[in-house]
Amino acid sequence: MVKILGVEFAPLRVPLERRIQTLCLSQWVLVFLFGGFGCLFLCIYLLFTRFYWIPLLYAVWYLLDRKTSETGGNAISWIRYNVVWRKMGEYFPAKLHKTADLDPRKSYVFGLHPHGIMHISGFLSFATEATGFSELFPGLFPHLAILHGQFQFPFYRDYLMTAGMCSVSRNSFNWMLNRPGHCACVVVGGAMEALESKPGSLNLVLMKRKGFIKQALIHGASLVPVFSFGENDVYEQVDNPDGSFLKRLQLFLTHRVFGFSLPIIRGRGIFNYTFGVFPHRRPLNTVVGAPIDVEKTDEPTQEQIDSLHERYVRGLKEMFNSNKTKFGFSEDAKLNFIG
Repeated sequence: MVKILGVEFAPLRVPLERRIQTLCLSQWVLVFLFGGFGCLFLCIYLLFTRFYWIPLLYAVWYLLDRKTSETGGNAISWIRYNVVWRKMGEYFPAKLHKTADLDPRKSYVFGLHPHGIMHISGFLSFATEATGFSELFPGLFPHLAILHGQFQFPFYRDYLMTAGMCSVSRNSFNWMLNRPGHCACVVVGGAMEALESKPGSLNLVLMKRKGFIKQALIHGASLVPVFSFGENDVYEQVDNPDGSFLKRLQLFLTHRVFGFSLPIIRGRGIFNYTFGVFPHRRPLNTVVGAPIDVEKTDEPTQEQIDSLHERYVRGLKEMFNSNKTKFGFSEDAKLNFIG
């Protein structure tokens, strides 16, 4: 490693395997950051060229296919099993851990915590086979459920759906949870929790998030708490304490403008370890907790929702406490629920 003017540069003689891992990771990060708007701007540009017919044809396809994001996506096996994702997972490395068997005759709602900056662990574990989900849970198919707005971008939406990703909407829940063996994987804390993502942070936005609980009751789907140790460690974030101008601006943009948050991140580059948009190499260990069985209730009351939510929080705490010392946290570390 060479340090010049405070910048730590990667050594020239990095093993080829690590270079390949970084390359596979880099393509995903760039697509995550720029893919949606990049595809949109490309379509607008093509309308003013001799290739105007491409976006016009795609518009027809979009109209025919617009509901697919709420019917499980268009999963393609060779894409989910692609070696690119396995190499991306080896970069950290990322691993998936099972604590209990899951019956493929049932449907499930996975609650994923924490969000982190990009929720890399959730993508690797539930939108690809990089960590061997199908081997650990035979007969189950996970759908990573994300913001519906992501499926409004041309071409980008098709890229997402090839991994079985789908919209986190009522119609989408109805489709997934009415089919045994399907798992709706929900990043519960969402955009707000991304603003809390810092190395070592255990802040979770959960106490007012009860929509996924209601859907589990309506469909009688078992709830499964999932915690990804290390997700908050792969990026640093510019300090944004509560009440600061930066935090107020981020909250305004999240709630009033974009619908997604804009954390100011500090990562690494391809050839340096000091700054950039790529995550640091930190172990990602995603632990899938024991299922919480749920009795089907067509019209759940608020009391029933609150009661099941309390059971879920207890299950998440128990799962975290049982595994925290294995993955770098001290015995006295506790989850902090902030909203």
